[in-house]
Amino acid sequence: ILIDDARMPNEDELPGFWLKKLPARQAVVMKDDSILKPYQVERLIESIYKQLDKPQTNNFQEKLDQKVSLGMVYIKENSFWMGAHDEDLESYKKESPYHRVKVSTFWMSRHPVTQCQWNAVSLLDSIDLELKPDPSLHFKGDNLPVININWHEAIEFCKRLSRYTKRSYRLPSEAEWEYACRAGEKTPFYSGKTLGRSEANYRHEDTYTINGKVIPISAKPTSVRSFYPNSFGLYDMHGNVFEWCQDHWHESYEGAPIDSRAWIEDGNEKYRIIRGGSWNNSPRFCRSAYRNALLTNDRYLTVGFRVACSS
Repeated sequence: ILIDDARMPNEDELPGFWLKKLPARQAVVMKDDSILKPYQVERLIESIYKQLDKPQTNNFQEKLDQKVSLGMVYIKENSFWMGAHDEDLESYKKESPYHRVKVSTFWMSRHPVTQCQWNAVSLLDSIDLELKPDPSLHFKGDNLPVININWHEAIEFCKRLSRYTKRSYRLPSEAEWEYACRAGEKTPFYSGKTLGRSEANYRHEDTYTINGKVIPISAKPTSVRSFYPNSFGLYDMHGNVFEWCQDHWHESYEGAPIDSRAWIEDGNEKYRIIRGGSWNNSPRFCRSAYRNALLTNDRYLTVGFRVACSS
């Protein structure tokens, strides 16, 4: 897809996996187009043009040190239907009732916090607890998502980042997370009714069905931005790592807020929400509506986080 130089956004605004610059023109090309089906190419093209049509001035980069920055994506206020509807055959009761939520404007990190981003913030002065500079154990790499961190450590990261940048960083609320993941879509995934092997890092199945045969492919985290983003410009909302949210655990959405604030009234505060699925989960657990919770002190190789920032 050839694009005039004047219209081409920064590299961070487009799928880095497919971005290539040519001398005379700027071009977006598929390096391995043989793995992409026609409908997947169409989705990629649609995603790119939605990015080009969006004002880029509302996104920003937070500089963490001389080499590392944190890309933040502007998410405009709107309302959406949250949870699983009746047509989602692989849903759980804990994802109901299907309900309307009004979301306020906020910013969300473009992808899960990476190990190099974590390391930069871990070296800042502590506030409530110490942070290990390299907690991720077996799977290491600057552009891999940070893993093996508990909820309290994610909160400490946000507090240090807030003090360093003079902005109010935090974990996203569960409502913000699902709204950002869906990016205007009502289907189980922002890519549609199914999740293909070239669309996310998960424990692959032949088809998205209850009795689908499980075929382990990656069995490990992948670098962020390895797959194309949703129409908001967010990467890895499906699979790769589960992501911590602010909210207490509630067994259903009965009595949930109708706005996007974190639901921290009642519920079980010892457990906090995780969203998005991981490299070790089937597509059922990577759906936009899927929700679960872990103890706040739990650490897993499948769990990371991303940050949010209020206007």
